[in-house]
Order: sequence, then C-alpha cells, then structure tokens
Amino acid sequence: MTEIGVQREGSITGETRSSDRPTGRRRSDRIVGVGHKSQLVNDQAMAAARVDLPLLVIGPAGSGKEHISRAVHAWSNRAANPFLVVSCGAVNATLIGREIFGCAAGVYPLLQEAHVGALQAAGSGTVLIDDIDKLPDGVRADLISAIRQGSIQPEGGAPSVALRARIIASTLAKPERQPLGDIPHHTIELSPLSERKEDILPLAAHWLRLAADEIGVKAVGFTTDARDALLTEQWPGNVRELAERVRQAVQLAGEGAVSAEALLLAGELENVPSFKEAKRAFETRYVVGLLRRCGGNISRAARLAKKDRKDFYDVIRRTGVDPTDFR
Repeated sequence: MTEIGVQREGSITGETRSSDRPTGRRRSDRIVGVGHKSQLVNDQAMAAARVDLPLLVIGPAGSGKEHISRAVHAWSNRAANPFLVVSCGAVNATLIGREIFGCAAGVYPLLQEAHVGALQAAGSGTVLIDDIDKLPDGVRADLISAIRQGSIQPEGGAPSVALRARIIASTLAKPERQPLGDIPHHTIELSPLSERKEDILPLAAHWLRLAADEIGVKAVGFTTDARDALLTEQWPGNVRELAERVRQAVQLAGEGAVSAEALLLAGELENVPSFKEAKRAFETRYVVGLLRRCGGNISRAARLAKKDRKDFYDVIRRTGVDPTDFR
C-alpha cells in the first residue's frame, strides 16, 4: 500500500489564503492505493517532484487531482513554502487574471486596492491552477508567457516581478489542445475509481479509521455485505464520494462493523434508516465523541459544540447518554 503525506495549506477563490504550518505527515493526507494504476501515479508524482517543470494533472471530479498536486509539492524541495490554489471555475472570468497575476491600484473600479496574485504570493512554493481549461484564452497566453520568461506582469502596469513558484494545472478530461502550450511539462492521468476496483476496500478502510477517530468511536471494519456493496458500486463521485459515504456511515453505525445499510448501499430500500433514525444516530455519536474528549465535562463539551449549556444538555438527555460514564 502506498501512502503519501502531504500538507494542506491554502486556496484562492477570490482572495489569497495560506497556512504557516510546517509540512508534515498526517493520516488524512495520505494517498492510498494497491493497484497498478495507483502505483504508476505514485511513481509519476515522485518523478515530477524531483524537477521544477510545470505539471498537468488530468482526472474526473473527485479522483484526487488536488491531493496528487499537494503530494508533489510536499515531496519537492518547495515543501516549506506555500501551496496555493486558484480555482478557475470559482472565480469570475473578469477577475481571474487579477487572482493569478495581481494588479496595480485602481485597475478595477470596485476593487481599488493593489492586489498580490497567487504566482507572487506563493513565493518559491507551488500554485495549482484548477480547471485550467476554463481559463480565458488571453489569461492563458499570459500564463504561458510568464512561465517562459520567468517573470510576472501584474495587471495595470505595475512593475514585473520574478516568477519563483512552480505551476501545476488540472483538468477534468484530456484537453484537445495543450493548456500549457509547447512548454515542457509532466503529465499525470488519474483513473476513475470504477476502473480501480482493487483500491476501493483499502481506501474505504482508510477513511473508516479517520472517521472513527474524528467522532471518537471504535469502528472495527465492514460487514461482508458492505464489502460486496462497496465493490459493486460504480462511484460516479470517485474517491471524494467514497470518503463522504464512509464518514456518514460511521456516524450512523457508531461502534462495531459498518453495514451496507449504513453505507446506504443496501439493495432493499426499506432497509435504509429513516431520516429521524439517522439524525438520532448522528446526535448520539456526536455527543459520545465530545463527552469522551472532554472527560464528561458538559460545559466544555457545550463550548466546543458552540451551543448553550442548557441546549446541549437537552441534546444529551434526548440521546440517553450518561455524561458520568466518561468521567
């Protein structure tokens, strides 16, 4: 099984955000895979991390494009620097150039201040241009020019600055034309989860451990029918959908093995828990996890839950949980 530790830092969806946490290995950041395709992706990521060439990551929604990009960043000699994301699908097309390159004061009537773009804000780190196929042609041409010349030209005539960041781009499907032009670059293609059946159970077990730790329960695995259901499901949302389904199932099932019903993968619809049952199961798991972490201290648990102590006590009473069991 391959596990890659990467650092979660920042993203840009209209403003630059980053974290000053040091790069580290965390279970939630691992890439888990046992099949040939996963091993090939890992090898390609390791090769891309050794050089500073731009990288193009191709894969369907939820397949882990950002995750792979962070792994490449974490493996590279840029790991101590920021990892920033510019989402071309989340930023207005008229502002995307500002987010990438920055701008001088007064360029935008409603945004009078000067703005530092992602390429400059990342310093010697990495910038992921997500959904680069949605980038307007003019901005894409400016990006290619910046990579070629090694300098950033902010909008509005501000002085150019050196480009020190590494560029990674991602797309949902193989583009008809190269989004990075003729600039030499690495390419990594990710397969949908339906084509990597051998990775489903290891991935599910990985997310199960994380979800159980998060809410403070002991999950021991999956029932036989759950494993069969996991393998027969097509997973149109790929790894992202699998992770969310497992997380919700742990909240429903709590202690013990997770069933197909908890995963909402049961063949018979009448076996699916009602909304009321699901809500009550979540409340119970949530209360148990908080009280365990707080040693049965109701006031502290209420603060963490951001609820009034009386309201939180009403929730505890509704679930039937005894706080003294955790003291």
